[in-house]
Amino acid sequence: MSDTRTRLYIVRHGETEWNKTLRYQGHRDIPLSEEGRVQAAQIAKRLSGEKLHAAYASDLSRALETAEAISEYHGLDVARVPELKETNFGLWEGLTYGEIDRQFHSVMKEWYKNPRDTQIPGGESLGEVADRCQAGIDRILSENPGKNVLVVAHGGIIRIIVATVLGMSLNDYWKIKQDNVSLNIVEFFEPERAILCLLNDTAHLGMTNHG
Repeated sequence: MSDTRTRLYIVRHGETEWNKTLRYQGHRDIPLSEEGRVQAAQIAKRLSGEKLHAAYASDLSRALETAEAISEYHGLDVARVPELKETNFGLWEGLTYGEIDRQFHSVMKEWYKNPRDTQIPGGESLGEVADRCQAGIDRILSENPGKNVLVVAHGGIIRIIVATVLGMSLNDYWKIKQDNVSLNIVEFFEPERAILCLLNDTAHLGMTNHG
């Protein structure tokens, strides 16, 4: 059997100020912090020796900037994929967990129990996010058969991808940890057959950046 796998190097964006203060970002276009830019340089150096054929990212600046730092080593333009935006948290965006719990206690309780079907006020259910995420990943795979592809997205989106590959319930996706600029590798042999090769690897954050 010939090797027709498409290998996705899936990276979470670097840190933002809202990550530091534990605020829900969602569709808010919050840029990388200074630390986030250092992190982006570290993951870029980590991946500089890989042979990447294409680069894609969510169209939010924190993901785009991270992707551009990586793709610069490979002479690639970053294609924007709006379907890979983070969950639209609606009225929760800009708030901390505690603030959301006080203002939307009953909805938040239901969302943590059944995020797949629970509609966030003014936002999305996780099922809706998963549908658009799958459409974006399907397009990337169809455009890059047998290639190595960079995909930079968000914690929630990456958890959905990993949960789907592993056959997990989306309601358990919070059990998958995703740190800023973590590296995940998934090999797709066909849309219905994929292997998780690496999860939440941040070894590169120990590297000193001289660039």
